Amino acid sequence: MLAACGCRPWRSYEAALVLADIAAGDQPSRLKRTTREPQRIGVRYRTDGRQGQGDLYRPAAEIRAALLLVPGVAETGKDDPRLVAFATTLARAGFAVLVPDLPGLRQLRVSPADVGEVADAFAWLAANPQLAPQGRAGMAAFSYAAGPALLAAIDEPIRQRVQFVFAVGAYYDLQQVLTFCTTGYYRQNERWHYLPPNEYGTWAFVASNIHRLGNAEDRRIFRQMTRRKLADLTASTDDLVAGLGKEGQALHAFVSNRDPRRVAHLLKALPVAIRQDIAALNLAGRDLSRLSSRLILVHGLQDRMIPYAESVALARAVPEGQSHLFLVKGLEHVDVAPELPDRWRLWRAITLLLAARDGKL
Repeated sequence: MLAACGCRPWRSYEAALVLADIAAGDQPSRLKRTTREPQRIGVRYRTDGRQGQGDLYRPAAEIRAALLLVPGVAETGKDDPRLVAFATTLARAGFAVLVPDLPGLRQLRVSPADVGEVADAFAWLAANPQLAPQGRAGMAAFSYAAGPALLAAIDEPIRQRVQFVFAVGAYYDLQQVLTFCTTGYYRQNERWHYLPPNEYGTWAFVASNIHRLGNAEDRRIFRQMTRRKLADLTASTDDLVAGLGKEGQALHAFVSNRDPRRVAHLLKALPVAIRQDIAALNLAGRDLSRLSSRLILVHGLQDRMIPYAESVALARAVPEGQSHLFLVKGLEHVDVAPELPDRWRLWRAITLLLAARDGKL
């Protein structure tokens, strides 16, 4: 098995320690007992005159590689406890980890501007010889954040400096993702499959696009709907629908639809600004042969936010031999449970991540 992974015994053992520490969260682990606590330092940086800020996790021992960890769509942003724990684990494994502060994602707004902010943070990290001695670095991202990370990775200013991308629960085709979020249906091997979706994904999409509605009353009503739904996904919003204008009705019709055959038609009725953002952030149809980095993809087979078929499609879209795909039973979107039955697949993925750290991927 070790030969099949392209790994050395010491690296495979280290991967087991890293995986156990990820599963442990803030609880004790062998990795915590055998390594010193990394430093977490607030940093400000400038790239081509644009300012940014974030947290740098610096190993207490030797820096072996640099990695940009992109926060997900959450109000806690870079301070999300799971993200902090993961960044700390990676720093214990020798990565200098930069977690940028992306204000849009903290406000539950996904926009094309995120791509430039990710690229700026990466450019600063890769240009710092104390953190990235070879002038190159890797990226890691979870869920929707994988889209801006990959779009940044094919962007010319940093394309050749991205060594690898590690993505968990990534998307490829946003229309297919939105079909799943609203109806529970996804396509794999040219057939429809059904899995009850987590409605949080639908209302995160709504929250991300409220500011794109032109009518102030529509925005007010959808903010009220979103607050109610994100507090309790079973809550009814029927009492608010009648007050919506034309654009608001179109958005409500889209998120209320449960028929996958109607998604394309309803998508076309959404406000132009929303459709433009979807197109700008979509990976489907992009020339991913421009991706010069290696791609490590991990996806849960029971993911109810983004179906695993998206990572399958993403792996197929890059040049042959450039991606490694791990489909994991029991992985709930991006949460690694200690009792996960398919941990050996995650162990293989972490082994490749450590091989990438050492320039051996």
